[in-house]
Amino acid sequence: QVHLVESGGGLVQPGGSLRLSCAASRIIFSFHTMGWYRQAPGKQRDLVAAITSGGITNYADSVKGRFTISRDNAENTVTLQMNSLKPEDTAVYYCWGVATLQGNYWGQGIQVTVSS
Repeated sequence: QVHLVESGGGLVQPGGSLRLSCAASRIIFSFHTMGWYRQAPGKQRDLVAAITSGGITNYADSVKGRFTISRDNAENTVTLQMNSLKPEDTAVYYCWGVATLQGNYWGQGIQVTVSS
């Protein structure tokens, strides 16, 4: 069974930075797109950033200029560098990957809290 495992969340003050990482275990195929979603309490899960295997990126307007997504295709890992964090970035962040034949895969989620 394929697992996506997130790491790097936690508590940070406004204006601070965090780096989220996601690694796929027990995988024998490649994701053509990987990314991060987030879900705040009482809200829907929304796309934060995504990146294709070719390096094309897509960001939510609310994080453009502050967050940077990157991936290692050989290792099937994806990283989200989050700078200038705001309290409204507080949410559970989910790693996501989609493969052409195998469909969508999700991590279990990791908490990011931005608070003074």
